[in-house]
Amino acid sequence: MSGDPRNPKSDKPIARDRAGNPLPERPPSTSEDIAAFVARAKAMSPFAPGNKGRLIFALDATMSRQPTWDMACALQADMFREAALLGSLDIRLVYYRGFDECRASGWISDSATLARLMGKIDCRGGNTQIGKVLSEARREAVASGVRAVVFVGDAMEEGVDDLCVKAGELGLLKVPVFMFQEGHDAAVERAFREIARLTGGAWSRFDPGAAAQLRELLRAAAAYAAGGREALLKLSRNDRGAANLLGQMK
Repeated sequence: MSGDPRNPKSDKPIARDRAGNPLPERPPSTSEDIAAFVARAKAMSPFAPGNKGRLIFALDATMSRQPTWDMACALQADMFREAALLGSLDIRLVYYRGFDECRASGWISDSATLARLMGKIDCRGGNTQIGKVLSEARREAVASGVRAVVFVGDAMEEGVDDLCVKAGELGLLKVPVFMFQEGHDAAVERAFREIARLTGGAWSRFDPGAAAQLRELLRAAAAYAAGGREALLKLSRNDRGAANLLGQMK
């Protein structure tokens, strides 16, 4: 049996189409081609060097949340400080309160601006609107990219199955949600845990008024948003909050 026709330049079989016609030979990849491909791949990664981290910071601002809202105002600068060690971070504040009121800020790049904005917001009575928070996170993830969502709350008064559908959509977009629960309500814990699981995120509890616990959790979430799993792993060596979150993430 005779061998395949050979390309005299490369001594390789000549590729042909279905009709038997020879196909043009593809030029070999150069080092410049390979370098360009690697650069494009790195640019597509959400945690590539130079890419700014984007974190949605969502808070329940109903009446029961006033003490935690004030505490979060005091602690949010720690998120920026932690992120500054790894790169940079933009935060979009999302909150709900009162009757059917759910608002989102623009992207904020410094703690002073975020503190001023939060200081102008007072808590008002109303039901939870976690579904709107998840929908906003999905919309923003598609529009401009989001690395993580942090939610701080103590209640859940919505259909858990509906919330899980929205959480699943965020999971498909690779946007983990860190659900931080104040208090010990068992039904809230089940819902928050399931939202975290479906998104590839994590759930954690902090006690009412426990600033140190919340600080650890916010710092850990900021570390992930700024530097990814590797940054969270590094922080977890000396931070219980980070170790707790890392242990749950897929």
